Amino acid sequence: MACSRHLFAKKGNSSKPTDDLPAGRSVSNLYMIALFQQTNYWVILSIGLIVGYLSGLLGKGGSAVSTPALQIFAGVNPFFALASPLPASITSTISATAVYSKEKLFDKRVIGLGALFGVPATVVGAFFSHYLKGETLMICTALFIMSIGTTLLISFLKKKNVEVEADQHFHKGLMILAATGIGLLSGLLANAGGVLFSSFFIKRLRMPIKQALACSIVLSAILSIPGAIAHWYLGHIDWNIALLLSVTAIPSSYLGAKTAVKMKTPLLEKVFACTLIVFGLYDIIYTVFS
Repeated sequence: MACSRHLFAKKGNSSKPTDDLPAGRSVSNLYMIALFQQTNYWVILSIGLIVGYLSGLLGKGGSAVSTPALQIFAGVNPFFALASPLPASITSTISATAVYSKEKLFDKRVIGLGALFGVPATVVGAFFSHYLKGETLMICTALFIMSIGTTLLISFLKKKNVEVEADQHFHKGLMILAATGIGLLSGLLANAGGVLFSSFFIKRLRMPIKQALACSIVLSAILSIPGAIAHWYLGHIDWNIALLLSVTAIPSSYLGAKTAVKMKTPLLEKVFACTLIVFGLYDIIYTVFS
């Protein structure tokens, strides 16, 4: 929190929003006044609105999109832009979960194993993020996501417009490996892992897409909690940014989930695959040229 007053400033801007505030204010009031004096707060609210909707629609936490967006459009310090979206991911994914729960799309075995092995892996990954450079890892992850999106799009375009039946044999070992790997990446990159989980469920477990999105968004919420705690402990989170993102992400995530539930499966599949390709390309361009 001590760094909150300058997070929205571009490099080279030494202005301090709290310098002209009246004396006698509490520290919390000073932070809130400073927050809403910033010219970019509406940009952060807009980012929360868009990312929240995508979160509910595509079963993801949204950190992979909000982190570069905060740096590019709101001028947020890169260090805080990485992890500050995590608390907002928790609230937005819980909001979307309320929609998916009404449709009875959850697979308790998948969610249970994903949480059991993904949570500790996320904590380990978060602490290693303090020592490792993330640029190469982000590019590799983005390339992986793009490849998944491309193969899924090809398969979705080739198949007939019918619902896909889930694989009746539960691959417990494969699920454990995936949860551990995705958890490590989530901790390292300060995101919720929703895109990787949903892609894995569709590609490897052959889940119908709506069930895959429902399960991945629950796991995104669960993995965001230890990730947020670990990064808060390391001093990576600015709670003012997290609050602004949550304000608009909560209702928009709910709306995104409602859209996904009502959308026809063939269309949702193509939207999901195309979004993976766009997100992967977006992350690569941002990482290389930032």
